Amino acid sequence: MQTTRYDCAARPFFAADVGGTHVRVGLIQPGVGEGHAIDVLSYRKYRCADHPSLSAILADFASHTNAVADCVIATAGYALPDGTVITANLPWPLSSNRIRQDLGFEAVHLVNDFEAVAHAAAHISASQVLQLTGPADAPRGPTLVIGPGTGLGAAVWIPVGNRSVVLATEAGQASLAATTELEMAVLQQMLRDRSHVSIEQALSGPGLLNLYNALCAVRGTTPTHATPDAVSAAACDGSDPLAVETLQLFCGILGSTIGDMALLYGVQGGIYLAGGILPKISQFLLNSTFVERFLNKGPMTKALQSIPVKLVEHGQLGVIGAASWYLEKTATKAFAA
Repeated sequence: MQTTRYDCAARPFFAADVGGTHVRVGLIQPGVGEGHAIDVLSYRKYRCADHPSLSAILADFASHTNAVADCVIATAGYALPDGTVITANLPWPLSSNRIRQDLGFEAVHLVNDFEAVAHAAAHISASQVLQLTGPADAPRGPTLVIGPGTGLGAAVWIPVGNRSVVLATEAGQASLAATTELEMAVLQQMLRDRSHVSIEQALSGPGLLNLYNALCAVRGTTPTHATPDAVSAAACDGSDPLAVETLQLFCGILGSTIGDMALLYGVQGGIYLAGGILPKISQFLLNSTFVERFLNKGPMTKALQSIPVKLVEHGQLGVIGAASWYLEKTATKAFAA
């Protein structure tokens, strides 16, 4: 991770990346003056299911570190004005006001999880990515960050002079589009149980299991795998042809969807694939139809060929992104004042 420098002094704070399965928390020391970078002084990873609330997780983390006044939380979902977050992927309610009261913080800030990752993506070094397609470098421009995990997150990083703007999206809730006959049959099967099939219901951990169960129904076969990890493991080791076909479906739909998003958002600066699933299936992804489907956009194929697509493998990306977002926001306010 390349370093990000901030000219204003700031006190340490907590930065948390809250996902449906894990919460990652860091104690962040901002740099002071020229040549000083953000430092992650302490870092821990927690399983959501092992704790009754985010307050409990942060309290445990605080017990191992020095006290801080501020906390920034990156999480999937939509934040309401009262600090409550609407999300389908967390095992417990999340409220910034409740966390502030529980732990005595002066302030708790919320940011969309992929908005945070997008802020970190501007500082990823070449050694931390796997190139999937496109040139090594691209002109400075809108950059898409997307990743399937417990859900599907997506955000667009847009450079504006020496700063940046990030467009947080709910792209995962858009309707899933089928391209091949098999995808149409699988989508039709999924529509038997619901009136709307979102992209997230195919391109996520639970989505992979949805695809597998629907494909089993299309093929007239009884499912033998009960978890996304079991499906992906059987696909990657080649022990189950139906699991292999499922993961091929997943990678093809992913490529097609990301190609659509690149065109919809006017992406020029590159595409970063993040999330918890893809690093585990990176070799399968490389050998799949992902790139073919990404480029299969008729006359726009040439435009997509100029966009680098890279797989990010950095476990602390969400924490660093949340910290970067918070510090940029703080610096902007200080400059305006």
